Amino acid sequence: MLSRLWLLFAQATTIGLALLFIVATLKPHWLRDAPALAPAPQVTIQQATAPEAARGVAMKSYAEAARRAMPAVVSVYTTKEIRRSPALEDPLFDRFFGDRSQGRGERVAGLGSGVIAAAEGYVLTNHHVVQAADEIAVALADGRKLAATLVGADPETDVAVLRIDARDLPVITLGSSELLNVGDVVLAIGNPFDVGQTVTMGIVSAVGRNNLGINRYENFIQTDAAINQGNSGGALIDTAGNLVGINTAIYSRSGGSIGIGFAIPTTIVTEVMKDLIAKGRVTRGYFGIEPVDITPELVAALKLRREQGVVVRGVQRSAPAGNAGMEPGDVLLSINDVPVRDTPGMLNQIAQLAPGSVARVRVERSSRELDLAVTVGERPVPTERR
Repeated sequence: MLSRLWLLFAQATTIGLALLFIVATLKPHWLRDAPALAPAPQVTIQQATAPEAARGVAMKSYAEAARRAMPAVVSVYTTKEIRRSPALEDPLFDRFFGDRSQGRGERVAGLGSGVIAAAEGYVLTNHHVVQAADEIAVALADGRKLAATLVGADPETDVAVLRIDARDLPVITLGSSELLNVGDVVLAIGNPFDVGQTVTMGIVSAVGRNNLGINRYENFIQTDAAINQGNSGGALIDTAGNLVGINTAIYSRSGGSIGIGFAIPTTIVTEVMKDLIAKGRVTRGYFGIEPVDITPELVAALKLRREQGVVVRGVQRSAPAGNAGMEPGDVLLSINDVPVRDTPGMLNQIAQLAPGSVARVRVERSSRELDLAVTVGERPVPTERR
């Protein structure tokens, strides 16, 4: 009898230890409340999902992206004649310095980059690269050098379109700049200082940069990819080799790259290119007002009820806004039910309106909100200095 009880005890103990071992191995948290174990500290972590984790892993090489885009990036060479100031046409200069008529038409060479955006030979570049140029030549990555004609230019976005006559042209793939995020890797391709086609790498430092005083309409991609003289008009691409911007300017006190460069996003470039190809110019909406951002001083002076937005400082005579009853001091609240937040945003809103259409504009005047119907005009073409 005792031997049988001892056998049952031994079997029960063995089974209990086995169960304890299994639980401790597979479900240790079941034992956290056991008095023999100290409670574990609470730690809150955020675990990335598989796709997010994969995106955060740096690629070992961007050679494939560069290989796809580089053939479509070109060098743009320009020449223009710089005439001597009329003040130097005084005969006294010829008397003391000799006849300098040979130097009155000095030829100046310029350098930039461009991107072949269509198989028909359309090349994107910057307006300032080809501004006032008498002759334009495009050098392809395969060694071909071709004469180019100016299809059209838009000084207010610094975009220009050229045309070259050639077959079997490499064409870049247009990407979606609106999908870019701060921290995304980008590559800049161009011909800095005419050393030859060069690729630099960086990240997107910011998106939607404006109020820089570079262009009338600004919505820049900021990047720390090295951009130098000669890169203007070149490509900013993503890691798939798709065009996301046209490099246009740098912030620098020395003239060299310090890691603050700006590119025009493809959302702007594509629309401007279509207008320039179709009409030779860009058509934009126009109100004929002088806007100013709301400041603390304006809030106090005009006793405004809001601290952000746009105030109408002036209205041009016989302009669309004036004809609709807009007055200086009005605060713009919305255009076609889209809130107005600042001057650059408002200018872009108006520019996208079709001339001849009627825009619903809500303003605040003397603490009252009014709705105005503005018949949109066409923005005059800005005059260029040659």
